[in-house]
Amino acid sequence: MASILYLTAAVCFIFALKGLSSAESARHGNICGICGMTIACVSAYLDIGNFDVCFVLSAVFIGGIIGISIAQTVSMTNLPQMIAGFHSLVGLAAVLIAFSIYFAPDLFGMASSTGMNTFSLLEMTLGSIIGAITFSGSMVAFLKLHGSYKEHGVPLKLNIFFASSMFCSLIYFMLTKNAVAFFLSTGCAFILGASMIMPIGGADMPVVVSMLNSYSGWAASGIGFTLHNDLLIITGALVGASGAILSYIMCKGMNRSLRDVIFPSEQEVFDETKTSQSKPFKLGAPEDAAFILKNASSVIIVPGYGMATSQAQHALKEMGDILKKEGISVKYAIHPVAGRMPGHMNVLLAEANVPYEDVFELDEINRDFSSCDVAYVVGANDVTNPAAKKDASCQIYGMPILEVEKAKVILFLKRSMGAGYAGVDNDLFYASNTMMLLGDAKKTTESIVKVM
Repeated sequence: MASILYLTAAVCFIFALKGLSSAESARHGNICGICGMTIACVSAYLDIGNFDVCFVLSAVFIGGIIGISIAQTVSMTNLPQMIAGFHSLVGLAAVLIAFSIYFAPDLFGMASSTGMNTFSLLEMTLGSIIGAITFSGSMVAFLKLHGSYKEHGVPLKLNIFFASSMFCSLIYFMLTKNAVAFFLSTGCAFILGASMIMPIGGADMPVVVSMLNSYSGWAASGIGFTLHNDLLIITGALVGASGAILSYIMCKGMNRSLRDVIFPSEQEVFDETKTSQSKPFKLGAPEDAAFILKNASSVIIVPGYGMATSQAQHALKEMGDILKKEGISVKYAIHPVAGRMPGHMNVLLAEANVPYEDVFELDEINRDFSSCDVAYVVGANDVTNPAAKKDASCQIYGMPILEVEKAKVILFLKRSMGAGYAGVDNDLFYASNTMMLLGDAKKTTESIVKVM
């Protein structure tokens, strides 16, 4: 019975991933995932057989209350760091399970640690190591996304030292089954996970989030092999593979290799508080923007992290509806790495009920900017920065951008003239066809709507 339920849950997870591949089917994908996890929990309890029902139900109840509380209180702006935090918990769970298997194997119906075969020990240790890297790396990513930690360079030699120590401890543990070696390999993994993420710049955070997602999957899969749990193996492999593919897509969208993201050079570490240079720029008011928008025939709205910060998506939707009623074409342009995680902007626009058919990816929309009357940019700094095409010395050089500079008029909404998350000044602010609208994006857009 348990095997059939495991298979059913695995199929639900596959359909969940399939559903999450597009905005239109994302809700059904989430439902499939919820059903799959419910079936997985029930089947796991049936498979174990002998367990304390009250203890398990209490744990599920407490975890459910915490999850619901987080889901109800977290803002869309903080969604990326919430995901990084959840990744860390998956990694920590893998570490705790590995330690439980090693020190109390009888609880899992397994032989003692000294009697475990070599493959079981290897799977268990790899699960623990990957889980430890996931946990500490995700915690650093969480702090960076929350703005509590800035990147700091970590010498490559130090990372090599911890990686070498980790693998040497792993080999020694495999040969001797020594508990100290097990602790040491996991401890080095905790340090390595943090030191690997510390020097990575803010512009690469979307890649880091998807990469850590992949790590959490492989950690779960490794523990699944040790526990001989087919569902955990399948689920972990699905998460690991999808996270790896997404990391590749993100790197491609930034025209960077995964190696360059994980091992940034010292020249690539920027100060995110860097401000723009003192250059003349054109400052506009909501009344000016409203007049320009009402006299346009086509408008492309480019959302960025500034939209998430101010929660301006609903105001943008209202403005877009007004323009449509005037017969003006309205489209939304999404860059694959806009925001702080993959799909961040898509989620925000979907929350505001922006029609899916109005939302276009970079490759689909770039050709339209040259014939566009107005590009309405909401805090999308780095993904619109022409320096990515012109300045070989900047961090984002070579990254495909939304070519908003080709529009006849650019209305750029920002809180200040400060540089973007990558710490690179944007010459678009000072272009002759750009009007800067400084202030909170939501309040500015609402003021424009009132005037319209």
